[in-house]
Amino acid sequence: MTDHTEPSRAIAFQGLPGAYSHLACKNAFPAMVPLPCMTFEDSFAAVREGRARYAMIPIDNSLAGRVADVHHLMPYSGLHIIGEHFERINHHLLAPKGATLDGIRSVESHVHALGQCRNLIRSMGLTVIVGADTAGAASEVAKSGDLTRAAIASELAAETYGLVSLKANIEDAEHNTTRFMVLSRDAIEPNPNQPNVTTFVFRVRNRPAALYKALGGFATNGLNITKLESYMVGGEFVAAQFYVDVEGHPAQRLLRLALEELEFFSHEVRILGVYPAHPFRLAQRVAGE
Repeated sequence: MTDHTEPSRAIAFQGLPGAYSHLACKNAFPAMVPLPCMTFEDSFAAVREGRARYAMIPIDNSLAGRVADVHHLMPYSGLHIIGEHFERINHHLLAPKGATLDGIRSVESHVHALGQCRNLIRSMGLTVIVGADTAGAASEVAKSGDLTRAAIASELAAETYGLVSLKANIEDAEHNTTRFMVLSRDAIEPNPNQPNVTTFVFRVRNRPAALYKALGGFATNGLNITKLESYMVGGEFVAAQFYVDVEGHPAQRLLRLALEELEFFSHEVRILGVYPAHPFRLAQRVAGE
């Protein structure tokens, strides 16, 4: 983002230019200007301090699972979830201009990207080098100019660093998809009559049936919990915090009743956002029926 870009047009992401988060920003908000940040905390701060309107934060991947640290950081970011975005991950084998598939000897990328392309790496007999991230690996390969080195990254990374794609769509699984959260300083009020998702966190004591009782209201009210994850907070082994996505809007009677019952059996219930369900989510639900 250039210095003269209006903050209202900026969307922050963690990583270097060419990262998959950068690609998600461009695809979800093509009219906005992506703002690269070193850490997730920096991305949150950019929005909180008014240097960007939104932050695009990866929450989980269909292969790698949840993104480390985000569940711990997001509840305390001071921001609200106002949307979700699903980005299909298409990995490319990138190398400097003049390189050929036969000449590649090593490949570098983020550990998850390398793990998602095992078949190609094995078939080519490549030496694996683990890097901090995909875009960073692409940048290093471009700087080296070494025709035997390749990186696994996005097509956008190739454009950003002047590399060529020797092979496209090299991921092992066709369903490789990352879900992103869009965060803002201000909450939104989506139409309760349309498909929505409510995301919240809560805590329970480490006691028998505590979680069963806390979530019983969602079952009795016929509500669909699409994500439930637990993690320790504050280094304690006697309490857990849970991160939940549930279909629905708190203005709807059934979800309101379920949340009331949750508050009775737990504590520190905090809604992180109520936002429209992404078309990808709706399509998957139809396909699974």
